[in-house]
Amino acid sequence: MVAEASGRAPRSARWVLPALAWALAGLPAPARAHASDQGLVLLLPTDVYIAAGSLVVALTVLLLTILPDDAVRRLFRPARLWRQGPPRAWHATSMASCALLLALIWAGLAGPHDPLRNPLPLFVWTVFWVGFVSIQGLFGNLWVWVNPWSGPAAALRRFGLRPVLRLPPRLGHALAVLLFLGFAAFLLADPAPADPTRLARIVGLYWAATLLAVLVFGPRWLRRAECFTVLLSSYARIGVFGRRGGRLRAGLPGWKLLAGRAPPAGLALFMIAMLATGSFDGLNETFWWLGVLGINPLEFPGRSAVTVQNLTGLLLANAALLAVFSLTVWLGLKLARSDMAPRLALRLFAPTLLPIALGYHVAHYLTAILVDGQYALVALSDPLGRGHDLLGLGEFYVTTGFFNTPASVRAIWLSQAGAVVAGHVVSVMLAHGNAVRAFGSGRRAALSQAPLVLFMVAYTVFGLWLLASPRGL
Repeated sequence: MVAEASGRAPRSARWVLPALAWALAGLPAPARAHASDQGLVLLLPTDVYIAAGSLVVALTVLLLTILPDDAVRRLFRPARLWRQGPPRAWHATSMASCALLLALIWAGLAGPHDPLRNPLPLFVWTVFWVGFVSIQGLFGNLWVWVNPWSGPAAALRRFGLRPVLRLPPRLGHALAVLLFLGFAAFLLADPAPADPTRLARIVGLYWAATLLAVLVFGPRWLRRAECFTVLLSSYARIGVFGRRGGRLRAGLPGWKLLAGRAPPAGLALFMIAMLATGSFDGLNETFWWLGVLGINPLEFPGRSAVTVQNLTGLLLANAALLAVFSLTVWLGLKLARSDMAPRLALRLFAPTLLPIALGYHVAHYLTAILVDGQYALVALSDPLGRGHDLLGLGEFYVTTGFFNTPASVRAIWLSQAGAVVAGHVVSVMLAHGNAVRAFGSGRRAALSQAPLVLFMVAYTVFGLWLLASPRGL
């Protein structure tokens, strides 16, 4: 599919391109197109939607300034559902998840070399990275049930294996940050991250190394050093469902953030890296970024030609967001005349970025899950590419027909824009609630939030611009 175009399209394109799309949709051949990330033509007045989304965030801020100080806390108060103790069957489900992962690794080595037919890349990049991460952030901690290391580690301990080393407390979450940046580098800069054989070796090595680390250092390795557990645990903090006081509770997304304490400094840095990395994941595909690199987006030379540039951009994006966010928090403390340490303030407000990160994650990968999710279903039905039909799909063909009509494209765009705006609105509300808890009076809380509010409104514009920007990859 061709890249998105922002702004209003020329009058002729409004008629010619839809007519051409309808003509192509009517051809009797099955669709074999592959949409990755933002693969659609967007002939909508995106400037209007961007302005409207930013206005919604700004109006949310104004509304919060006139509401009572405890209004946000009451709004995020969860409802008690039923009593629920700690999970009991998670070792068994973890073992099943581990078996599935090992089967996928084997399929990556023995199955088709086409990434759209081999189940491993489709499950890693579509089912897990796009689908499961989104579900975790929306609903709560499901990772505890499918973690592929906790069950095998518990089984091996039955043979007398015990941790022999203690993870130094001073490391904090530094190893998780480094591993997450390594994962992001592989995703954004590796020439062939979806190659089944290459991916199978990397996933298998990471699984084995992590299992060994868990056996050596104990479960603390998962909580503080394993990047996917840290990432998914962070997103679980904003899920609708959660367990408190022996009961399952449900509330607005982010209610657990207002009910909990500020995270450690290393985990706060990890949360900032989640947003920075997700943003650069969209930025590195835009015409603007390719223009900065001096590359004609219509003659893209391949990922290997921009490996170093993308690695540099990834690091710069993380450093820039950390610097800007730290500056906004520091300015807020100055305006509120607070003696709170900037380090503590950074820990307090970093989790409020999680809804923004999740909203953009959902929006950025929505088109990918719509298309690649179909390929994943087909690959699951025939994992080795030998003509099997385990799921009974019959003559199932992958379709991209929803990219061919203005109504469906508009629905996709509005869903993407809505996810971004909703994430920012929730973040603004959580930041205000944390400020009231930290500074007490509504006036001091509002003053402390002024720089952060400007940052979030600007980031709303940036996020919606990323969605609507033309893509060159």
